[in-house]
Amino acid sequence: MKQKGMVIAMKELELKYGCNPNQKPAKIFTNDGRDLPIRVLNGRPGYINLLDAFNSWQLVKELKEALGLPAVTSFKHVSPTSAAVGIPLSDTLKKACFVDDIEGLDESPLACAYARARGTDRMCSFGDWVALSDVCDVTTAKMIKREVSDGIIAPGYEPEALEILKQKRKGNYNIVKIDPNYVPAPQEKKQVFGITFEQGRNNFKIDADLLKNVVTKNKDLPESAVRDLIVALITLKYTQSNSVCYAVDGQAIGVGAGQQSRIHCTRLAGTKADTWFLRQADKVINLPFREDIGRPDRDNVIDGYINQNEEDVCADGVWERYFTVKPEPFTHEEQMAYLATKTNVALGSDAFFPFSDNIERAFRSGVKYIAEPGGSIRDDVVIECCDKHGMAMAFTGMRLFHH
Repeated sequence: MKQKGMVIAMKELELKYGCNPNQKPAKIFTNDGRDLPIRVLNGRPGYINLLDAFNSWQLVKELKEALGLPAVTSFKHVSPTSAAVGIPLSDTLKKACFVDDIEGLDESPLACAYARARGTDRMCSFGDWVALSDVCDVTTAKMIKREVSDGIIAPGYEPEALEILKQKRKGNYNIVKIDPNYVPAPQEKKQVFGITFEQGRNNFKIDADLLKNVVTKNKDLPESAVRDLIVALITLKYTQSNSVCYAVDGQAIGVGAGQQSRIHCTRLAGTKADTWFLRQADKVINLPFREDIGRPDRDNVIDGYINQNEEDVCADGVWERYFTVKPEPFTHEEQMAYLATKTNVALGSDAFFPFSDNIERAFRSGVKYIAEPGGSIRDDVVIECCDKHGMAMAFTGMRLFHH
């Protein structure tokens, strides 16, 4: 059971340790007599790796079923940093996602989905777990190989793609194959403090029918908005609550996860969405990086350049470490003018918005379409705020908490 790259059927898998190194022994197993639905083709995935793997696989499987397109997600600590479906990228977006040099990208919808998902929030995707809805092809494997990542789960791998991935992490990259036909038991259990909890699995189906109850004056939900709202809602179904998700062009561009206050989720996700847009501005795309600055360092510098973090990357004595020429600052006024041109963004929420401040913050990031369960005693105030900004909002009637 401990052989590297084992592919035999098994009912349990021993893990190195649990959430932390002191939590031993650790394993995953079935208790219904069935074999595990996965095969470890390479590496030795850990406890959190497999939590990411099983949650992320459900997300991409459902996303493909809902939209009929290959889907990819990037996971960290049991929440997605992004998720996307296989839509071609513009030349500008290719540059922002660091994939403008990839041959054959436009010919692989799966690779396009990966480029979008991994390129959305590159700092949070550092050391991620990747899930693919489809068999991993060579183009996708080549992109994954050059990113810092812990592992991948997919229903299969092309032979050459598998060999490419096996070269990562000095041959220790975690590669997991899952049976796409596996269906778990309808009841699920977990233990907390020695107490067993049991509940029915959340098999709620998210599709276009969920968005028919449009409660605002603006009733227009074009196909692109429906697609993006479905991306946002399925992403939220597998995101630690409270959570909201901004989406556009078939990808989640800002995920606000695990906050106790919903407005904090909306602000966090909105800031991420703004950063994603700003990465595509000419000033950012054309930053004169030194050739010896690697991809993760470029991510950090770009984030500092946009968000003016702890280090002023344009300051004398600092810029020389990253650039060949001192860049002009990207001023707040310039950023606001650029963001004002962005619109048609979709926003999903895993529970109702209790106050209109969420709508006001979302509007600042170009949100025009919203889906949330409804059911707040202040629904009328939230609807009124949407009407003020000409937004279309659908009440889904379904909460999507995930813990």
